[in-house]
Amino acid sequence: MSESAMVLTDAATSASTPVVSMKPVVLSAPGRGEDLQVRVSAPATGNELPIIVFSHGFGWSMDGYSPLVDFWASHGFVVIQPTHLDSRTLNLPPDDPRTPLIWRFRVEDMKRVLDQLDLVEDSVPGLGGRLDRTRIAAAGHSWGAQTTSMLLGARVLDPDGGAGEDMSDPRIKAGVLLAAPGRGGDDLTPFAVEHLPFMNPGFADMTSPTLVVAGDRDQSHLSVRGPDWFTDPYFLSPGDKSLLTLFGAEHSLGGIPGYTVTETTDESPERIALIQRLTSAYLRSALDPQDPSWSAASTELTQSADPLGRIESKRSS
Repeated sequence: MSESAMVLTDAATSASTPVVSMKPVVLSAPGRGEDLQVRVSAPATGNELPIIVFSHGFGWSMDGYSPLVDFWASHGFVVIQPTHLDSRTLNLPPDDPRTPLIWRFRVEDMKRVLDQLDLVEDSVPGLGGRLDRTRIAAAGHSWGAQTTSMLLGARVLDPDGGAGEDMSDPRIKAGVLLAAPGRGGDDLTPFAVEHLPFMNPGFADMTSPTLVVAGDRDQSHLSVRGPDWFTDPYFLSPGDKSLLTLFGAEHSLGGIPGYTVTETTDESPERIALIQRLTSAYLRSALDPQDPSWSAASTELTQSADPLGRIESKRSS
C-alpha cells in the first residue's frame, strides 16, 4: 500500500484540511474475475464525515479525477474510487466474456464498496469511527455518471421500452451526474444502437435528489442530438433535481479527469473551481437539509456579473 498526505488550499472557498489518500484497498469480489481495487481519500481531521463513492469514465481508474477528489476530501468528504473493469489499467480484451456486462459490473462495484465499508474504514490509518454512514452520496462522470444514475433509480430499458431491472441502492441518499448520457433509441447513432445496448436509460424512477452537470458545447459521438442530450437526466426524472449548465464546456467540463490530461479540449481552471464549489455545496445540503451551502452557492452564481453557467431546479410535485 502507499500512503500520501497533501495540503490543498483554495482562497475562494472555506479553509481546507490535509488529506490522506490510500491505495490500493482491495475488496473481495466473487464472480467478478478479480478483486476490486479502490482508492480512499479522506480529511486527516474531523468526525461524522459524509461519503462520496465516485465512478470514473470509460478507461479511467481510481487514480483519475484528482481536481474533484482532492477538493472534496480536503473539504470534509471521504471519497472512495473503485477501478472498474473497463479501466485501461486492467486492459480487459474485447472478447472477454465480461465485456458485454461491464455496465452491470460497474453498478455492482459501487455496491461492493458500501457492502465492505468496514474494510475500507479499517484500511486507512486514523479513519476508524469517523464515517457518517447515514450520509452517503454517489457521483460519476460520463459512463460513470450513467453507472451512478442507476444507483439513484434510473434503469436500462428493455428493447420494447419496458423498465429494466431496478439496481438502485437505498444507502445512497443523493448524487451528482457529470456529463451523463441521455436517452437511447432514436437519439443514438447507429453505432451506439448496435454496439452499446445498455445506453438506453429510463429516468422515470430516478427519484433521488440529484445535481446534473452538463456542458453546452458537449457534442457526443454517440448521439444524433446536440449538447442538450446531456440534460435528459434532469428533464426526464421526477423528484428534487438541479441542473448546472456550464457555458463553453465540452465533455471534460474544463478538465475534471485530471490536472494534466492531454485529451482535455476545453481546459478551464475557473470552470473546474466552479464545479468543485458547487458540487461540494450541493452534496452538503442534499445530505443535510439544514445546511445552507447550496442556496448560498447558487445565489452567488446567479448574482455574478460574468457567470460561467446557470442553475435551474425543480421540486417534487
